[in-house]
Amino acid sequence: MRKILHISKYYYPFSGGTEQIARDVVLSLKNEYIQKVIAFNDEKKDKIDNVDGIEVVKCGCFTKIAAQSLSISYERNLHNLMEDFNPDIVVFHYPNPFVAALLLRELKKSKAKLVLYWHLDIVRQKYLKLLFTSQNKSLLARADKIIATSPNYIEGSKWLQSVKTKCIVIPNCINVERMEITQEIEKKVLNIRAQNKNKTICVAVGRHTEYKGFSYLIQASKFLDDSFHIYITGTGELTEKLHEEARGDKKITFTGRIDDDELKSLILASDLFCFPSITKNEAFGLALAEGMYYEKPAITFSIQGSGVNYVSLDKVTGIEVENRNVKKYADAMRLLAQNEELRVKYGKAGKKRIEENFLSTQFTKNIRNMFKSIL
Repeated sequence: MRKILHISKYYYPFSGGTEQIARDVVLSLKNEYIQKVIAFNDEKKDKIDNVDGIEVVKCGCFTKIAAQSLSISYERNLHNLMEDFNPDIVVFHYPNPFVAALLLRELKKSKAKLVLYWHLDIVRQKYLKLLFTSQNKSLLARADKIIATSPNYIEGSKWLQSVKTKCIVIPNCINVERMEITQEIEKKVLNIRAQNKNKTICVAVGRHTEYKGFSYLIQASKFLDDSFHIYITGTGELTEKLHEEARGDKKITFTGRIDDDELKSLILASDLFCFPSITKNEAFGLALAEGMYYEKPAITFSIQGSGVNYVSLDKVTGIEVENRNVKKYADAMRLLAQNEELRVKYGKAGKKRIEENFLSTQFTKNIRNMFKSIL
């Protein structure tokens, strides 16, 4: 049986979009290949976990610089895996610049095929972007296949434009089992609706970071009357700033970090799914797809080169407005709030789009076919 080494920044049960996708890839290939994973640990010590029957080597992280984790033991652990495990294929989840440098060194001595999982371009950290230009060129040249999550991202990425023949689109997926609705969730939905009688319930989901655009949703709220109630979930480095921006706006509730059942309940109880991301750091929008699966009409900004506007289609599954135009965003919220027929139409079309394009069954098939094609 052929062997695959997966390299992800972190790994399950660490919660994050990239980490979830990395796990989905591993699960899709289970029983087809012998697999191992190497990732950072969110503690300072090394650790070996067994996740879903797969060995996961977690390297202790002693600090972070510009969101990049650093580890003293990573070089040794990666070298040992490349030598002793001797994979036929290496799957590298990009970006991860520190590890990319170590991997390129190891690949000079290896015949392993390289699959680059290109989650996003580095767009915010200007100096990192300049520093790793040469590294990116080397990675792309060495790669046998490059996975992007949408055709939009390939067209909008200056890096991927030069290697389009190596690129394949495999959209992220929703695991239907994770979307199950229990009786307890249904009770919570009724309670949320009872608390918001005669209100339009809006939900926005995600980490409180700049590209998620929550600041613009807060600004849009100022153009709305008190018939709206906007729930913003999650936490992050901008939480305090967002609370300050929303001070005095009784329409906005910050839920903090909530568990999966509470999140499902909130989305199911809602009338509108607000997804105000503003940059192509939002490469796909898995939370957006989950909201659409629950038949919620989506309101998004136009983001050139992002998969967001590939997942939700303007005037088909929701409304797309000019990037950062908070007045138009509020207008879209108001239009949908006042038109139940349109909400239902977009909601049903959204679920249909997810079921036809973004479920784990299609993802597993696409992943398996791609890996077979490179061996």
